[in-house]
Amino acid sequence: MVARSRSPFALHGRIALVTGAGRGLGYEMAKALARAGATVIINGRDAGRLEAAAGTLRAETGGEIGISAFDVTDYAAARAALGVIVAERGRLDVLVNNVGARDRRPLDAFSAEEAENLIATDLIAPMLLAREAGVIMKRQGYGRLIFMTSIVGHVANRNDPVYTAAKGGVTGLMRALAVDHARDGITSNAIAPGMFATETNAHLVADDDFSRFVDVRVPIGRWGKPEEIGAAAVFLASDEASFVNGHVLTVDGGQTVRM
Repeated sequence: MVARSRSPFALHGRIALVTGAGRGLGYEMAKALARAGATVIINGRDAGRLEAAAGTLRAETGGEIGISAFDVTDYAAARAALGVIVAERGRLDVLVNNVGARDRRPLDAFSAEEAENLIATDLIAPMLLAREAGVIMKRQGYGRLIFMTSIVGHVANRNDPVYTAAKGGVTGLMRALAVDHARDGITSNAIAPGMFATETNAHLVADDDFSRFVDVRVPIGRWGKPEEIGAAAVFLASDEASFVNGHVLTVDGGQTVRM
């Protein structure tokens, strides 16, 4: 008799934290991780929104969903929140650093404070959250750090310099941690989404001219569906990705490879 092996990409017994998971791509990644068997803690600043999202996720997945309400730019609160997760759950196996903000303006339209605030959200916050998670994961001898970068970490748009700089920094940070943590059983990878029809992009989806641009620019010829991001997170979180380290998984319908 051939022994039955576990399902590929199964995450049973894993504890995952997904930041910015009350809606959008973070929500979809949380859903996919829960469907794969992980216990998922969703983060955001609004506890009420998180409770509502957690209830929907439980109904959709049948999984164990917790909430952790904190602002990722509040470093003391972030450290305390990870401490609570470990105290209650015993470990933290997966961190999906998803929170991000965007402000499309030319560089000379930014004040120094505005630029610093965007960099604080998009680069410094995931850096320091990964630092805290890394301490926990080293102690365990196992972990998966997953960063949400962007295709603008590879290519640039006009009038989007601060966000582009931040996401390029996230990509560099991910690669540095891939080198630093590899011998500790921790992998570090990133997902670079292209144009997704999220709530945040609803105004662009509704813009006929912009959607025609998407149709021409993206080889698949359409916006990405938010649920199409989830499998990328599951793969990078899984044991099947144990030798994938320092990689950016681009999910953009082929946009960045088109001339």
